[in-house]
Parts: sequence; C-alpha cells; structure tokens
Amino acid sequence: MSDKGDKFQSALIGKNVPTLTLDNKWHKLVSEVGKTKEMEKLEQRLNELVKEQGRITNELKDLKKIKNNLMDEIVTNMDGADAGSGDSAAEKKLADNKRLINEINDKIDKYNDDMLDLPKEIQEVNTNLMLLTMEESYDVIRDNTKDIEEIGGWIKSMRMELKKNILKKQHMELVNVQLYSYMQGIFGPDVLDLFDINYDIEATRQALIAKREAMKEEKIRNEAKEKEKEQSLKEAKGQE
Repeated sequence: MSDKGDKFQSALIGKNVPTLTLDNKWHKLVSEVGKTKEMEKLEQRLNELVKEQGRITNELKDLKKIKNNLMDEIVTNMDGADAGSGDSAAEKKLADNKRLINEINDKIDKYNDDMLDLPKEIQEVNTNLMLLTMEESYDVIRDNTKDIEEIGGWIKSMRMELKKNILKKQHMELVNVQLYSYMQGIFGPDVLDLFDINYDIEATRQALIAKREAMKEEKIRNEAKEKEKEQSLKEAKGQE
C-alpha cells in the first residue's frame, strides 16, 4: 500500500464506512474521478458478497419457517404415532419430519457459519475499495489544483495586460480627440473632412474621462477590500 493509502487507512479507523456499491454518492463520486481496473474488480467482488449475504439471509428465514411448520406437524401427529397405536402412516410422517428437521438444522448451521465470515470479508473488500477511491480522488484533486493555480496565474496576467491595453486605448482616444480639437480650431472643419474623421469632441472627451475615473474608483475599492481581507486574517491569527 502507498504512503497515501496508509494515511487514508489511519483516517478511516473508527469510521462507519457504508457499503460503497450500495451508496449512490459513491457512484456519483467515481463517475467524476473514474475507476481503475482494480477498483472494478473490488466493486464486482463486493457486489457478489453483498448478493450472497442477502441470499443466505433469505434462505435462513425460509428454512426457519419450514422448520417451525415441521415442528407443528410433529406435535399434531404425536398422538397417532405413539408406540403400539398401529398408525404406520403417522409414524412414517413423524420419522420424515424428524429427518427433514435434522437436514434443515445442518443447513442452518452451515449458513450461520457463512454469515460469520461474510461480514468480515465484505468489510475488508469495502475498505480496500474505499482506499483506492480516496487515492484516485486525491490524485484528481491534486492535478486539478495544479491546473487551477496555473490557469489562475494566466487569468491574472491577462487581466493585468487587459487593463494596460484599456488604459493605452483610452489614452490614444483622448489624444485623438485633443488633436482633432486643435486641428479644428486651426484649420477649420472643412479641412478636417479630408481626414475622414468625425468626432463629437466634447461628448467623446467626457466619456473617456468618465471611464478613467470609473477605473480609478474600482482600483481604490479593490485595494480597500484587500486591506480588509489582510486585516481579517491578522485578527484571526491573533485569536488562535
């Protein structure tokens, strides 16, 4: 067993682990993490053992019911089978019932012996399946966490790059508006028609300024949130 398996096994001590193949949550779990060939073998074996346990339980119930019926017949026919009564049919029925009861007792003893071993084997197989399930789940979570961190870093980098490009775009737009305004004042609108450019100068400038102010406010809010988070972490550590 791997080091992870040893740790997981220690963590399971004293835990009431359900029979996994009968637990819908386990089936949902393995549908996400997948099953190894070893897990499939254990699953099949566990199903066989649980099915056998159910079969024996039902057989024991049926045998005990039949035995009780035979015992009732023995009591009912006891008078007719008394020695010297001459009722050979009743005597034969009594002998047959006793023989059947002995056979049933042998089967009940055997089934009871099987029922002593089955729960232990079911628990062993179930525990091994649980350990493999935990290992597979751990590996998936570990790999996902690594990818999440990498993707998170990429997103953070792209966000920074996006902010830079937005600021760059806004700056160039504002420069264009200023240039257009200066050129219009110097050369007049007729000359600017040659540039195939048309700006509503004041509206465009106000929109750009508003965007820039909104970004500044958002930056201030984010910085305030980060400071609050850091302060909360410090207070939490101080209470430990």
